[in-house]
Amino acid sequence: MKILFTRAILIALVAALASLGVASLPFVSVSAAGAKEPGNPPQGEVSNEKLEKVWAHQLRVYEKMGKSEEFVAKMQQLIDRAKENGKDVSAVQAALDAFEDAAKDAKPVYESAQGIINSHEGFDANGKVTDPEKAKETVRAMGEKLKEIKDAMGGTGKALRDAIQAFREANPRPEKTPAP
Repeated sequence: MKILFTRAILIALVAALASLGVASLPFVSVSAAGAKEPGNPPQGEVSNEKLEKVWAHQLRVYEKMGKSEEFVAKMQQLIDRAKENGKDVSAVQAALDAFEDAAKDAKPVYESAQGIINSHEGFDANGKVTDPEKAKETVRAMGEKLKEIKDAMGGTGKALRDAIQAFREANPRPEKTPAP
């Protein structure tokens, strides 16, 4: 039961970190699609509801990013346990080390985004739009910070996820025998 719980936490944390890689925003990122194609809101005509949803998503992504130290500590425990059980964890350890180093490098950018959150210009304390133009600028600025963090991470989250997947494939779970 404990192994199942730790694996569930690991999967949740990896999924949370994976979502960091998809934190781009449709009206912040550069896209090859034309402005009139489905899914691309016309520039300048973003609804308050859309701004509120994007802002809420950005805040969730930011919060998940803030848990990287906890994630690294939990991953290290799992790696140490696997190593004690005679498993080759070198690839996962190297990926975790690279992730940890990148997270440390990205921390100043992460911390600088706190000012945007604290001021939340254009939004009230509940995330509702109070000034659409200021809200657009806030969302755009936060999107740029999240992209800076993603760039600073340099794909180490994906590399870690891939290393974990390879480890799982090389070390499948033992099958449980049914109780008589």
